[in-house]
Amino acid sequence: MPATTLAERDALNDLLRRTGTRDEKAFAALYKATSPRLFGVCMRLVGDPAEADEILQDAFVTIWQRASSFDPSRASAFTWLITVVRNKAIDRLRQRSGVHFASDIAWDSIVDELPGPAAQAEAGEAYAKLRACLDELEGQPRRSIREAFFAGATYNELAERAKVPLGTMKSWIRRGLLQLRACLGA
Repeated sequence: MPATTLAERDALNDLLRRTGTRDEKAFAALYKATSPRLFGVCMRLVGDPAEADEILQDAFVTIWQRASSFDPSRASAFTWLITVVRNKAIDRLRQRSGVHFASDIAWDSIVDELPGPAAQAEAGEAYAKLRACLDELEGQPRRSIREAFFAGATYNELAERAKVPLGTMKSWIRRGLLQLRACLGA
């Protein structure tokens, strides 16, 4: 589960830091605390429980191997873990032949069925600010940023779908990210 309080975030950061020192008990506690939510991330990306389970297992092998590279000044432990899992899932999807990421996914309709700390965090101030900032972006840059960061689409895939040159797509995303940064910093 993602940390919803400063104490929970610090506890996950500590577990991941200790995992980096090959502390097996910390690794087991980290797995127990985060695997259900990380499995949900896998399921949203691949849609198959067996494949999601394999991806999660691969991700935790990588987490064990690379935990020492975790830097809490760059990201929280949960953000770092989601990045590892998401990258593993995207790698798996790209290995499939003929994979086409949906371009018109209704991201707002993807909801966690079980309310809990994750749902509370999403309802929090930071999530509301991010959604408001995303909503301020123009249509195509907003869709492109969501597809790139939530569905793992590449610049090339996005440019093909939007039928624009690659440079245009990169510019849209870059300007959109700058607008998001400015909005979130305000």
